Amino acid sequence: MASRARGHGNDPGGGGHGDAAGLPRGLIVLLGLAAAVVTVAGLRIFAEILAPVLLALMLTVTASPLGTWLARSGAPAWFAALALVSTVYLVLFALGAALATSVARLVALMPRYQDQLTELRAGAFRALTDLGVDAQHAGDLTGPIQPGTVADALQALLGGLLATASNAFFLLAVLLFLCLDAVVFPDRLRRVAGQRPLVVGALRSFAGGTRRYLLVSTIFGLIVAMIDSLVLWALDIPLPLLWGVLSFITNYIPNIGFVVGLVPPALLGLLEGGVPLMAAVVLLYSAVNFVIQSVIQPKIVGDAVGLSATTTFLSLVFWTWVLGPLGALLAIPLSLLTKGLLVDVDPRTRWIGTLILAGPPRR
Repeated sequence: MASRARGHGNDPGGGGHGDAAGLPRGLIVLLGLAAAVVTVAGLRIFAEILAPVLLALMLTVTASPLGTWLARSGAPAWFAALALVSTVYLVLFALGAALATSVARLVALMPRYQDQLTELRAGAFRALTDLGVDAQHAGDLTGPIQPGTVADALQALLGGLLATASNAFFLLAVLLFLCLDAVVFPDRLRRVAGQRPLVVGALRSFAGGTRRYLLVSTIFGLIVAMIDSLVLWALDIPLPLLWGVLSFITNYIPNIGFVVGLVPPALLGLLEGGVPLMAAVVLLYSAVNFVIQSVIQPKIVGDAVGLSATTTFLSLVFWTWVLGPLGALLAIPLSLLTKGLLVDVDPRTRWIGTLILAGPPRR
């Protein structure tokens, strides 16, 4: 009995050698790591299915207050669900169309710059040979700099976007069912709140953090898009508004999103005015986005969602590796969901939240 009592004793200081079952703490850590490896491997295997489902979940959670408000205002459940589905579909189609249009317009512009690409390749070849590189290696290095290669790369990117759109029926179907359930889900949470208050609190924290993150990202995305469009217009880069829209979309990718949005205008700057104009685009873009997206926005996002800048960056790397490109968009919401389900639901693990918290710990 004494040994059993010791096995079930509390360890408030965290300095014991086992848990309630009497297992060594080192063994528990190893078992936890093994379970995490198996879980991550499973996520990677089913990434093609999980990524659209998780994207649909994020969109539904973000727009769900609309359906809840309509239901509480006395609107029929079917009308609230229809309004929610229509709103989510509209936003999704608008963002997808803007991204596809950006790539398509860049592909359409490429034939105008055949002479510039030829001159650029010749100049790069001469520069390499002047540096002592033999002609064969210089030709291999400058081979991709030609109209056909650049156009093929852009066409492949556009084809990838179209292929993603062709598989979007699964995403739309998942969105439909999630939006239908989202109208009545708050009532279900209230019913189980008395039995599982920590779980319900964690889910509500995830939903609130996701909405705050997307709200902050949207506001800063609009600011960045307007400034970038004005900069490109002042530099006389073609289609400045379109690239501003692209920078708005890529703002949802933390830390590295502006690099993705920088590529098309920088390429056009190189073709329009050579290296000096491209350098001007890169420098001005980097200055604007460094100040806003790397200094101001991470602080506000961290305060809004409760994740430190380091945690945010590592989340981006991890979820992109696990789920692919969509993982970059979903990195912060998925980290909030993981934190809610693995940390916030258990009082014994809430100390982990203090370690990954943005700013000074709360007292």
